[in-house]
Amino acid sequence: MTTNDADATPRDAAAEAPPTRVLDRAPNLAILYPKALLKRGGGKELSDTRLVQRDVRVDPERLAEYARVCGFGLGSTLPGTYPHVLAFPLAIALMSEPGFPFPLPGIVHIANTITQLRPIGTGEPLTFTVGAQNLRPHRRGRQFDIVTEARVGDERVWHGTATYLRRGSGDETAAGPASDAVVVPPTAVWRVSGGCGRAYGAASGDRNPIHLYPLTAKLFGFPRAIAHGMWVKARCLAALGGRLPDAYTVDVRFGKPVLLPATVDFGAKASGGGWDLSVASKGRPHLTGRVAPAPESATPHPG
Repeated sequence: MTTNDADATPRDAAAEAPPTRVLDRAPNLAILYPKALLKRGGGKELSDTRLVQRDVRVDPERLAEYARVCGFGLGSTLPGTYPHVLAFPLAIALMSEPGFPFPLPGIVHIANTITQLRPIGTGEPLTFTVGAQNLRPHRRGRQFDIVTEARVGDERVWHGTATYLRRGSGDETAAGPASDAVVVPPTAVWRVSGGCGRAYGAASGDRNPIHLYPLTAKLFGFPRAIAHGMWVKARCLAALGGRLPDAYTVDVRFGKPVLLPATVDFGAKASGGGWDLSVASKGRPHLTGRVAPAPESATPHPG
């Protein structure tokens, strides 16, 4: 029997689709973190397996606490950084699998890009797909991306890329994330409490020991606990309040960690229809980045 190209295409596409594992509930970070801290690196390459969780619902109390810790107002739509929080257990589960090439301790979050294609209602059920991609050299080791997509039904409403660095023998000729970082003149001063890491950890579920207490941070080479990079990013978006469009991309690079407690300068400058952002201490950046309008989703937002 002959097969024409039209018949072959779906079969070929299905054969080439990456393997997917559907989880019926979010992985428990309280169990995953201790396992991940003891795990050694497994393979030499990233697995192409994707983790999927369907029908993810927002807990209003957790969302309210997250909004309070990060400075967002309460409303009928999610903060742009909140889908990252909802999908984060899937990312940790992926990086904790036996064949993942790196142990979790020592992996550094160096850049993060989020695109919100339209506002997401707090009551909308989400489907998350998370995968690891693009293992490549870095001048200080090797870097890779954890790529996350959120859908409402068949509509893609949000996606994000978290770039991580595993320090080690690097390649001086390799490029890291774009290095055109600019510290914006400060428009506000933030005083960040010593308990910020614990508060964000409770609200987000990300209780990495480096963020909690001076003693647990010292075990991993930090003189004091450090603020979560995603708290710093969320705090920047919260500071922009109602000045963000419905569809936008926020791309940031993380610099030196914020040692807690801290006093830092926040800068925001309108530029080219978006905003240039930075958080710095004495001119040294903790975060630099940009918010820019993104194309609206092709599917209309239901009223």
